[in-house]
Amino acid sequence: MKKRYLLAGVSGIVAGAVATKLLTRPRDVSWPDSIDLIYNAEYSWFTTIGGVRIHYQEAGDENAPPLILIHGFISSNLVWSDVFLPLADAGFRVIAPDLPGYGYSDKPSDGRYTIYAQAHAVLRLMDRLGIEKATIVGASYGGAVAATIALDNPERVERLILVGTVSSDAPRKKLLLRISRLPIIGDIVTPLFLGSRWILRKRTEQVYRRIGHPLDEHKLAARHHLLETANVHRAMLRTVRRWSANRISREASLIRPPAMLVWGDTDTHIPISEAYQLRDAIPNARLIIFRNCGHLPPTEYPEKFVEVVADFCKSAESQPLEFKRRETTK
Repeated sequence: MKKRYLLAGVSGIVAGAVATKLLTRPRDVSWPDSIDLIYNAEYSWFTTIGGVRIHYQEAGDENAPPLILIHGFISSNLVWSDVFLPLADAGFRVIAPDLPGYGYSDKPSDGRYTIYAQAHAVLRLMDRLGIEKATIVGASYGGAVAATIALDNPERVERLILVGTVSSDAPRKKLLLRISRLPIIGDIVTPLFLGSRWILRKRTEQVYRRIGHPLDEHKLAARHHLLETANVHRAMLRTVRRWSANRISREASLIRPPAMLVWGDTDTHIPISEAYQLRDAIPNARLIIFRNCGHLPPTEYPEKFVEVVADFCKSAESQPLEFKRRETTK
């Protein structure tokens, strides 16, 4: 009987703690209150697309070749912070938006948060900025968004660069995403996972240990700040529950713009076997493999990433046929 009471008491305490955590989390991030955590804040701009306020960063000569950087799932344009200005210095007009639902962009309660909807938002942003055609760079889930743009609007894509890109629904089988799709349980567990600074630290430490650098505490704080709000949790849940990426692998052979795939050889999120499949499917695709690198080469090896992007953009027009089944290791 005492054990039963003890269990009931412990359960009540845990339930109370979870409820408190969910009820007291911030609703959304505040731009003025976050300025110390925003990288390259002086390059930030806001615009409105379809009633949704979009945050984006822009650097480089307005007349330079445009380069659109699309971040991935549970992310923001912070993922590009180490390559944003170096790419501009390399001769590009660089635009890095926060997709609707993430970063400092609006996170509407009625947002669709599908791959197609995000691709449409990127195209609308290009329209707003007067960009007819650009090199589209997508990382992880953002790669699926970039590939969708290339499939549906090839005339808007000068070149396509896919970084550890999602090309199927296989990531939905991962434990967190399976839990996130569950009614009620997913709505409770997912915010606790995303809002945990301890979990984020452990995941980030794996990257920094691999590349031999000390953990960047300020960047960790900036990432956690964007992951602890109720609105981003809602966007993440809707993204998972409306995840549909099989089209990318199914229709990869229809991608026509010159394409480059960039992958880490130790990527545990999207295995390198998927890079080989995409390379063989996409006509004239080039594959660059980063050694001792995980899911995000632009974060782990920013200087090399800028180098391969610049080289590809300079050579893609003159040597498209040489890229078929070509593989380079950095």
